[in-house]
This record gives sequence, structure tokens and C-alpha cells, in this order.
Amino acid sequence: KPDWAGGAGRDEYGLHADAIIAGIKHRFRWIEPTSFMMGSPEDEAGRYDDEVLHRVILTQGYWLAETSCTQELWQAVMRDNPSYFQGEQSPVEKVSWSDVQNFLKKLHALNPELKQLRLPTETEWEVAYRAGTSAPYSDGDLGKIAWHQGNSKKQTQPVGRKKPNAWGLYDMAGNVW
Repeated sequence: KPDWAGGAGRDEYGLHADAIIAGIKHRFRWIEPTSFMMGSPEDEAGRYDDEVLHRVILTQGYWLAETSCTQELWQAVMRDNPSYFQGEQSPVEKVSWSDVQNFLKKLHALNPELKQLRLPTETEWEVAYRAGTSAPYSDGDLGKIAWHQGNSKKQTQPVGRKKPNAWGLYDMAGNVW
């Protein structure tokens, strides 16, 4: 159990730890060190030119939040809610990278044990998104794992309502456009 966790355990997805942040429990998943192919094959539908397929090795594991930051959590730390689509369990949106850095600074001040919490790197995010697969969508079916224009009523939805990926991470393929 990490020092910052109020509780930890193992389930069908792997190790998890719960942080209590401003009185709100937020679950994190352990992502093992791994090697994977980052990018996309040249024949993949929707591929961008800068998604060149290449091997990446992550030598250290890391903790990643199971869901996006909810409006409830953001409001508990920041004392405001900038989101257009309101809902305590919906992801916070309409925030910039700088806003998130301010959130993290306040979060660290509230609980110094959480100082290691940060945004994931692009590589960390992609390995977590793929969850051991090489498919464009970890489940093969975007509708099962993500909210998108065709099933979201063109607004964000509460986090964790779609099927998680193989590592227990929700909404990795979409909820906030």
C-alpha cells in the first residue's frame, strides 16, 4: 500500500489504492513497467501522420486514477467548478493544463503525502489506454468503452459508467472531447 493511500487491495483488474482527497475517495490503479508498440500501423483507420509505430520501454510502474477527475473532487480542492456540463460525478471540463497544475499544487498543499500525483506522460497514458492490447480500442468496440458523439447526447456523462479496460481504467477512449 502506498503511503498516500487510505486503503489498497487487489481485484480482477490488478492492484488498486484509494486516496482520500478533501474527504473524497478517488481510486488509483497500479500500472506495471512494460514494453509496448506505441503509435499506429500505417493502415489503421483514423491514423495521423505523426503516429509512427515504435517500441517504448517503461522501466518504472506508476499509479493512474481509475477515472477522470470528477467535478465533485475538483470543487472540493479548488472551491469552484468551471464545467459547462454540470454533475458531481461527471468529469471536470473546460480546464487548461495550467488549471490542472494549480489543482495539483492545491491538492499537494492539502495532503503533502500526495506530492507524487501528477498528470501522466503521453507514453504512460497510451500504455494505460491500450491495457496490453495493440488494437485501436482496448475492447474492439468503441461504444462499449467510451462516450462519443453518437451515444452521449453531445454532453459529458458520469465517469465509470462504461466498461473499463482490462486494467480497470474507465473512459480512456472518451468522455470529454
